[in-house]
Amino acid sequence: MTDTANQFKKAPKRKKEKTRSVQVSPEMRQAYADLIKQKEEREDYAKHLPSNDKGR
Repeated sequence: MTDTANQFKKAPKRKKEKTRSVQVSPEMRQAYADLIKQKEEREDYAKHLPSNDKGR
């Protein structure tokens, strides 16, 4: 028989890793925000288009 005593025990908690932070300029932050906004607008636009399932 295999070791069933340990099979249903809780796993030990992991230690939290140190997080890394990155400093970006306000211009880069704004450019990233604009990029996300453009992506959302494209997705909203594409959502209303008819699907092309028939493989035209």
